[in-house]
Amino acid sequence: MVAPGGIGTKDYWALLTGGRAATRYTTFFDASTYRSRVAAEVDFDPAAAGLGVREIHRMDRSAQFAVVSAWEAVADSGLALGGLDPLRTGVSIGSAVGAATSLDQAYPLLSDEGRDWRTDTTYAVPQLYDYMVPSALAREVAWTVAAQGPVALVSTGCTSGLDALGHAAGIIAEGSADVMLAGAAEAPVCAITAASFDAIKATTPYEGDDPAEACRPFDLDRDGFVLGEGGAILVVEEKEHARRRGAHVYAEIAGFATRGNAFHMTGLRPDGTELAAAVGAALDEARLPADAVDYVNAHGSGTRQNDVHETNALKLSLGSHAYDVPVSSIKSMIGHSLGAIGSLEAAACALALENGAVPPTANLHTPDPECDLDYVPLTARAQPLNTVLSVGSGFGGLQSALVLRKPE
Repeated sequence: MVAPGGIGTKDYWALLTGGRAATRYTTFFDASTYRSRVAAEVDFDPAAAGLGVREIHRMDRSAQFAVVSAWEAVADSGLALGGLDPLRTGVSIGSAVGAATSLDQAYPLLSDEGRDWRTDTTYAVPQLYDYMVPSALAREVAWTVAAQGPVALVSTGCTSGLDALGHAAGIIAEGSADVMLAGAAEAPVCAITAASFDAIKATTPYEGDDPAEACRPFDLDRDGFVLGEGGAILVVEEKEHARRRGAHVYAEIAGFATRGNAFHMTGLRPDGTELAAAVGAALDEARLPADAVDYVNAHGSGTRQNDVHETNALKLSLGSHAYDVPVSSIKSMIGHSLGAIGSLEAAACALALENGAVPPTANLHTPDPECDLDYVPLTARAQPLNTVLSVGSGFGGLQSALVLRKPE
């Protein structure tokens, strides 16, 4: 993975278990006139990460995240790409806003800094078409691993990362592939994205001395999320295929479900009915009762309505067990990278199963009485884990749930 404060699996897990927030005042553009001036930015050097000059020139920043993450995933998995059947190797990548950074850079050039209503395409870069078509992100990863099987770009807003994993698991379950490179990448820290979230007051207007404290999920004083970026790719493999080659398995995808609320573009029903339905369906697919869940990786965006909605959804879906199970939000540390966050959270869940530890919710100092579950404030918690649940919520009323189990 490529994440704020942690590039690569080792550094990423150290950041999460250390409870360190990687949010800071925005440096990628002049945010002085914006309502929200904080972001979770990745200190990423594409050349140092192994990308060549032409790759850096061709690919949007999000695609760079995806390809570098794919390299690490393949290396960690021990897959010998030359030994795979390319027609049974696929790719499922999630993204909410595609090549936002490159488009944000291209538009001022084509419109003469916004003065011309009709853009002049003679100033367009040759890669502009790829920036307009988000599937280029999945294509880049497919090229990287020579995948000729199912290749898809999943774009379902902020649930894209979870949904891409669910899609990959479905492709394997139906028998269309043995191996899928699955996950998501996003690089939305740019002026147009920041302005969009400013308009609906979804991001935090934090102006304090320490921007690392800006994202405060489930805290009484929370006031919005911190825009982030990053990516994570996981190797999703058919179980017997993995066993035959002696692969190290972090987790088993036991259940996945998604639901929509058909209610409001950005609003959520406070009772959390649709998210609860997704959790219930995912647990049903896993053939597990609610009290089997040992840890919930929350969406936990830090907005006023989301945290209450999610708390009520967990009470509705898990019953009394909701009060006993630890729940935490890693967005408090790495921000909200829109479509990418679901894959980063799924990776955190796999690492939590592997290491027997629950990442904390950073910056949770004053619990909101309406959010009255065990949100693991400030400090990671050592705890044996067998089953973890990761949930996501996205604009358009999309709700997703992924159940991961410790491998047999």
